[in-house]
Amino acid sequence: MKADKKAQKKSALPDASGKRFAIIVADFYTDLAAQLEDGARRGLRDCGVADDHVEIAHVPGCFELPIAARRLISDGDFDGIVALGVVIRGETPHFDYVAGECARGIMNVQPATEIPIGFGVLTTENRAQAEERADPKRGDKGYETAIAAATVAVLERKREKKRVGFR
Repeated sequence: MKADKKAQKKSALPDASGKRFAIIVADFYTDLAAQLEDGARRGLRDCGVADDHVEIAHVPGCFELPIAARRLISDGDFDGIVALGVVIRGETPHFDYVAGECARGIMNVQPATEIPIGFGVLTTENRAQAEERADPKRGDKGYETAIAAATVAVLERKREKKRVGFR
């Protein structure tokens, strides 16, 4: 039964073979970042993306993800980006600034470049929640984020036919 469900899930994945992606990893929580990166790599492979069509970039923290995405898009030929990191709430408002500005920055890059960016930044109340979401056996959010980026990357742009004359 498990094999059937796994095969069904795989067949529902987008076919992104031939597409190029970058995975940007915020390394502030290195162990969690590594799990997210592993999940993203697996997700892209399951969508048919060859390992040599994936570039990995590391940044210190989540605040740097938007500028890294913008630079990679400007310098490379990517069909999609996967942005990964963890922001855990502390006792100061730092969480709100980092999480909010990271999300806003990534949202600004997408329409400006028309390149999809999977948002895999975990914003949690505590480390246990982040561990659960990053863990491949529980949340596997790196995997899910890669699937989301690949899904949008394979969408074809619809072209409206221009009408001529009166209607």
